[in-house]
Amino acid sequence: MNRRRFLTSLSGMLAYSWLPAIAKEGNVVTPLAKPKSEWKALLPANSYRVLFEEDTEPPGSSPLNEEKRAGTFVCAACSLPLFASSTKFESGTGWPSFYDHLPDSVAMKTDYKLVLPRTEYHCARCGGHQGHVFEDGPKPTGLRYCNNGLALRFVPENEKLPELRA
Repeated sequence: MNRRRFLTSLSGMLAYSWLPAIAKEGNVVTPLAKPKSEWKALLPANSYRVLFEEDTEPPGSSPLNEEKRAGTFVCAACSLPLFASSTKFESGTGWPSFYDHLPDSVAMKTDYKLVLPRTEYHCARCGGHQGHVFEDGPKPTGLRYCNNGLALRFVPENEKLPELRA
């Protein structure tokens, strides 16, 4: 077995094994059990690939890079609020970036796809892949949540947040 196939199969075995731990840690978000086939039928193909196959959109391709209005960024799959617009900043990376997430909104796991470990984060409710977190962000956290724009929807502050998708 070559290294790429081994790493792919290993990541497949480990994928979502961390989701049940969310409830055990006292998180107020109840994980949503929905088969990938249902997500695939609900979402545009490119969003599905990012959220449930852990793809990455090309840098600079998201209109959310230019979003400056007050509001909330929600998961494109289940509509869980993930980020307040007040935590968004220009990172120069080509992806929407935030220095903090809303409480109990994301779950972390270690990603070994590039051999060296990185911290990957997913929506705490549906498990949809959002991006990776790095320790090169601004104060007060020093973190950079580097998010795929296809994994998010922006809701302006004067609009009602969408109902959580069941």
